[in-house]
Amino acid sequence: MTELHTARIPSEEAVNAERECLQYQKRYRQTLRTTIYALIVVAAIAVLLATMFLPVLQVSGTSMEPTLSDNDIIVLFKTSDFETGDLVGFYYQNKILLKRVIGGPGDIIDIDEEGNVYVNGELLDEPYLTSRALGETDLTYPYQVPENRYFVMGDNRETSIDSRSSAIGCIEVDQIVGKVILRVYPLDSISLIH
Repeated sequence: MTELHTARIPSEEAVNAERECLQYQKRYRQTLRTTIYALIVVAAIAVLLATMFLPVLQVSGTSMEPTLSDNDIIVLFKTSDFETGDLVGFYYQNKILLKRVIGGPGDIIDIDEEGNVYVNGELLDEPYLTSRALGETDLTYPYQVPENRYFVMGDNRETSIDSRSSAIGCIEVDQIVGKVILRVYPLDSISLIH
């Protein structure tokens, strides 16, 4: 004897429920796809901004203490306009160093035995320092900054190796990555840098 199987036809409610389920899955996939595309675009824009306009760096070392500490994360702004007192990042032997601009092209820099810095005969106001020191220097003062170069120094004058030493010397404009504008880490120390 042969059994006949009859196919059960689903009810209208079951068909509608299945249709709604399929439409929900389709909407979910579209939303997921759109979200992933949006995240990719945002990430690409962030990387583009970071490399072209706002490089992000992690501080390594103590030459900029007390202003910046080891492992701080900072943001630089790419610009070619630098003034005395600006913190800048610049390329030196495949690394980026951070120092403060003391003088620009043509300025006369003089540093006395106590570490007081004079630019064009005037004592430089340096409220960011906790102590002054002559530091490691092999220059003869007064010293004139060459054209298209900047004289830079670290805030920790006792330990910083900077333009006072011919090992680094004055930095060329082309070496400068940008001006430090913001500390973003540690989170309890987020601040604008000036």
